[in-house]
Amino acid sequence: MRRITILALGVLSLFSCSNPINEIEMQLVEGGNFLMGSDAKEAEDDEKPVHVVGVDSFYLCKYEVSQRLWKYVMGLNPSYFQNPEFPVECVSYDDVHIFLNRLNTITGKKYRLPTEIEWEYAAKGGCMQNEYVYSGDDDPFVVAWFLENSNEQPHSVGRLKGNALGLYDMTGNVHEWCEDYYDGTNYARDTINMETHISYVFRGGSFYSDRQHCRITNRNHAPFDTRNFSLGFRLAHDVE
Repeated sequence: MRRITILALGVLSLFSCSNPINEIEMQLVEGGNFLMGSDAKEAEDDEKPVHVVGVDSFYLCKYEVSQRLWKYVMGLNPSYFQNPEFPVECVSYDDVHIFLNRLNTITGKKYRLPTEIEWEYAAKGGCMQNEYVYSGDDDPFVVAWFLENSNEQPHSVGRLKGNALGLYDMTGNVHEWCEDYYDGTNYARDTINMETHISYVFRGGSFYSDRQHCRITNRNHAPFDTRNFSLGFRLAHDVE
């Protein structure tokens, strides 16, 4: 039995805040160029070829959106695994955009989903990128709640080791919606795909994923109306 190290980070003191909006801690991700995709033997066809992509600076939330924050904004909690400190799940791509519109009205901000390019860049550590298989380490037990340690359920956000940018749960816990529609034949693109399409990207693996499907470069997609107990999201916004 592997020993799981849970970090006493003090980060979850944020959940004692009376206003869940205070949970939103955005991390600046400095722009740069990076190698997107993977040519490793375990990589799937839609992860290839490896190609250089340029990314502008942006902000990404340190944590996946919690059930507490979702309920504060939306008035109800759709999650299958009910716990205010767990990431929200069972939310579709369209549900997320309704949430974003309401959150932006409340806060006066312009929160959005990250693009797939931004998500992978941040998961790899941004301009401090490394060659880790998972976001922050080569050992999934250190950074991720996944099939081998999760007891087949999500966990409170921010409990395991973050990556080089201080982003938590980029690997495991719940999958994360991205803004882009899925294109399995044109991965070498270097611009965002935002056209109307039947299937949208989600990344990162989940508590129900094996090691193979928790790799940073692994890609997933689902129809815009999909609601799944392992699928959530995190916030991004532009540098203003």
